[in-house]
Amino acid sequence: MTKTFANETDARRYALRDGDELLAVLDYASNGQAISLTRAFTSPAHRGRGLAAEIVEYAVNDIEKTGTLRIVPMCWYVGEWFDKHPERSALLTR
Repeated sequence: MTKTFANETDARRYALRDGDELLAVLDYASNGQAISLTRAFTSPAHRGRGLAAEIVEYAVNDIEKTGTLRIVPMCWYVGEWFDKHPERSALLTR
């Protein structure tokens, strides 16, 4: 498996692919000051492999690089991810 991550800005989502196959997505909405991570989805055939955690981590790292946006975890999975990674909580806002 060759995983590739991308921020697909036109679709307002982060995507995780294996070649042409879409494995997982993380949808978002941004207002220029904050970015709401609204839905994490893993293709049913690929669930249970930790792909949602990988795409959330990729997105959080990418957002952190901007240095300006704060994260609103609207998706329950993203909220749980931050519960497991309290060291990243400085990136959060309401």
